[in-house]
Amino acid sequence: MNRPLVCVGALVWGKDGRVLLVQTTKWRGLWGVPGGKVEWGETLLEAVQREFLEEVGLRLEDVQYAQTQEAVLSEEFHAPAHMLLVDFLATTEDHVVTPNEEIAAWVWVHLHEALEYPLNSFTRSLVELALRQGER
Repeated sequence: MNRPLVCVGALVWGKDGRVLLVQTTKWRGLWGVPGGKVEWGETLLEAVQREFLEEVGLRLEDVQYAQTQEAVLSEEFHAPAHMLLVDFLATTEDHVVTPNEEIAAWVWVHLHEALEYPLNSFTRSLVELALRQGER
């Protein structure tokens, strides 16, 4: 029996005040934030920290829960999936992105500029939440 996948992601501010956006093949060329599946026995915090190290080589600090979203058979995702997306806000002292094979492109932008990118709808929701809360 298939069950929903629990996934984590984070909108991360660098020390210069800009946020990291990435483009991956999994979201059909749309831009988003690094993240991925929570592994068995792993906390949400451990998962988001691991995913950032694996995907972009960044260590996260000041990780704070932001929201949970549900992606049920989203046409934006590359395959049929039912995901619970647990979103965080965080900072990093690192600035050099070391991408893995999942990351096609990346950019550091000011939060208000993020909405100018073709974001997947779930990342758009996270950016809009961050904008309502005010920049970090």
